[in-house]
Amino acid sequence: MREPEEKLTLSQAATFLLGECRMVLPGIQTLFGFQLIAVFNDPFFDKLTQGEQTLHLFATGLVAVAVVLVMGPAAYHRETMPMGMTKVFISIATRLMLWSMYPLMVGTCLDFYLIGKIILGNRLVSAILTIILAGIFLTVWSLLPRVKFLQELVGKDY
Repeated sequence: MREPEEKLTLSQAATFLLGECRMVLPGIQTLFGFQLIAVFNDPFFDKLTQGEQTLHLFATGLVAVAVVLVMGPAAYHRETMPMGMTKVFISIATRLMLWSMYPLMVGTCLDFYLIGKIILGNRLVSAILTIILAGIFLTVWSLLPRVKFLQELVGKDY
């Protein structure tokens, strides 16, 4: 049984989409800020090897890419059609926002691994916990939206 669907106007769809980007952005920016300040603390150099510091730099770069992708729709809209809306914009903006989730996931998981390694002192346990975290991200952000059975199951409860 398919859940009823309401069609939105282009303007309404853009409002929802840009609102979703605005909801995601503060969390990404906060993470990015913490990543940037980490290197200015002595434990960063004391507790992480050169390779792990480079891994943190890579994770920071991935989160920066996520910031660019989430902010992309607003910049694209302002540059191309500040007084209008098209289906092409909705499509491009949706893809940019969804694409931002993957570098955010990888960057977050890499830093989670490093934090786990520092706190637990065990790379294997940290790696296992990181794989679990990545699985949670993938399940909620990729698998859940694509599994029809789960969509129908959730739809019946609401």
